[in-house]
Amino acid sequence: MRRVFGSVRARATLGATLVVAVALVAAGAAVLLSLRSNLIGEAGTQAERSARAVASELAAGTPYGKLSGLDGDDGPVQVLDEHGRLVAASEDLEKISGTDSEQVKPRPAVKPTGDDDDDADDAGEPLEAGEISGESVFSNGSATIDGDAEDYRFAAVEVETHDRGHLKVYAGSPLAAEHGAVRTALTVMLIGFPLLLGVVAAVTWLVTRRALRPVEGIRREMAAITQSEDLARRVPEPDTHDEIARLASTTNETLAALETSVERQRRFVADASHELRSPIASLRTQLEVAAAHPELLDLDGAVEDTVRLQRLAADLLLLARLDAGERPGDAEVDLAGLAREAAGGRTGVTVDAEPVEVTGSRGQLGRVLANLLDNAQRHARSDVTVSVRREGDRAVVGVADDGDGVPEDDRARIFERFVRLDAARSRDDGGAGLGLAIARDVAVRHGGTLTAGRGPAGGALFELRLPLVQRGPR
Repeated sequence: MRRVFGSVRARATLGATLVVAVALVAAGAAVLLSLRSNLIGEAGTQAERSARAVASELAAGTPYGKLSGLDGDDGPVQVLDEHGRLVAASEDLEKISGTDSEQVKPRPAVKPTGDDDDDADDAGEPLEAGEISGESVFSNGSATIDGDAEDYRFAAVEVETHDRGHLKVYAGSPLAAEHGAVRTALTVMLIGFPLLLGVVAAVTWLVTRRALRPVEGIRREMAAITQSEDLARRVPEPDTHDEIARLASTTNETLAALETSVERQRRFVADASHELRSPIASLRTQLEVAAAHPELLDLDGAVEDTVRLQRLAADLLLLARLDAGERPGDAEVDLAGLAREAAGGRTGVTVDAEPVEVTGSRGQLGRVLANLLDNAQRHARSDVTVSVRREGDRAVVGVADDGDGVPEDDRARIFERFVRLDAARSRDDGGAGLGLAIARDVAVRHGGTLTAGRGPAGGALFELRLPLVQRGPR
């Protein structure tokens, strides 16, 4: 059963069919009850009309034998005296039920006694001679007239006559029309409801299949992408502008972001492997030479390669933590003090800073300033200037040099990992090309930006913009 209704289309079809079925059953029951109630009410009205007609004749003194309602054309009629004895009945009445008397042949009336009169007075307000009761009592029963048995709706009306005392008239109206109408309506419902449910199920099945067809296309394409590992492929986007179209669009955006991330990781691994190969190979060569010829050991070169390898490993570890989403922290950092600390001990570096505070990691922000200063000193002719100031709700740290500057076309590319613009620069002097990439990633993690431009002295100008500390009112 779970396998049969395992699809969304099957469950949607079953749910819609069940809802419509419950609604149809409830509506059908209401229609049948209303139809039966109306038809029984009409039959009761007809029976009451016949009973009052006979009661009017009795109140007028019409003999039993000349009562017009006893011909049996409108239905069975009984007249009972105050003792409950049958005194008049319809012609050809053979059997009756549902009234106070099941007799079909009249019996002689008995003169009422005083006790009976007292009982009648005690039963309720007595009627005056010639008066007909305003209330009618209804009941259901059956009667057989001239061999035909039917169900009837009976109405009982009381009348007080001048010479025959208190009488009760029963008149019946056939319920054949009510039974027939109810049976016909029920037959139509039993035939029509299954057909209607079948139509609802078929339409729901087809509409759901058409609506979910793009989802199936998305699923097949995603399965193909997973199997082929080709993240350049995209799922089809329908032109319906609905939830499924938005799902396809979001899926393609996710695939694009995943492709970019995977490609970035691949380039990162390849570049990292390439960058690590050089110092490791150089260090191994020096150690092998030293093992064979100790007098030729270049200790300074070995230490330099080791330090370079250590720095490269630290940079790669920091980038890995940033890519993993490491939070920058929430400490308050004084950028002016941090800038003076980063510039301390460096020659040719001038600091012009006003006190500004930001929220973040002191270690990571110090690493950004150190990388910017290293880059500026590497390209400066003589002077490097560090400035810290406020601009609105931002703190701006500028690092400018008097070198050749950064070409405008390369000002965005230099922040990519393992990018070195100066082809003449050696790997030993130029580094691995990770400093600016680390600085930009740290700035972004702190909710800021890092851009490159032209400085006042014609060289490069790197500006770090970070949100200031938000302080509430004291």
